[in-house]
Amino acid sequence: MPSLDHENKLVRQYGGPVAGIDEAGRGPWAGPVVAAAVILDAAHVPRGLNDSKKLTVRARETLFTALMAHAHVGVGIADVARIDRENILQASLWAMAQACEALPETPAAALIDGNRCPALPCPGETLIKGDALSLSVAAASIVAKVTRDRIMTDLAETHPGYAWERNKGYGTRDHSEGLMRLGVTPHHRRSFKPVQAMLKQNSKAG
Repeated sequence: MPSLDHENKLVRQYGGPVAGIDEAGRGPWAGPVVAAAVILDAAHVPRGLNDSKKLTVRARETLFTALMAHAHVGVGIADVARIDRENILQASLWAMAQACEALPETPAAALIDGNRCPALPCPGETLIKGDALSLSVAAASIVAKVTRDRIMTDLAETHPGYAWERNKGYGTRDHSEGLMRLGVTPHHRRSFKPVQAMLKQNSKAG
């Protein structure tokens, strides 16, 4: 289970507070990539924090509510235009930096999930599988995931037929069938190969 060991190490090195940073949505064919930065309140760390992928939808929503009430939270969103213009990695790093800058206070240091550090206003340390090791990064993974899922659910209402309310923009069978039947929307990532293939197919058909 994640702990505060990595945060405490950075506090000894840089002082506090320490933020955890993570993103959601690097793999989907549609929608933005969302990053979150979270500074936990040591007196109000919600029980059950873990990698968002290991939690049920209900557990994520409950923890999200608790985090928004008791932690400092910043969110960064890189839209499809940025993803297509810069590539998904650079868009993700940009969103992480935006999330850190959106915090109500600048952290003394940050823990970043993965092996690439964005440009931050503070020292940053990367942590592979950080969402399973650090409570702050786990918290950020939950905030990013819930925020993005809500965006995709809203987009599903204005763009029905792709089942985004269920697949959240990932390349599932129902999403693929929606693409074949309805074509590409402004929310699809045109730099992603499955979407490129659909655009090419539509171009030949036309």
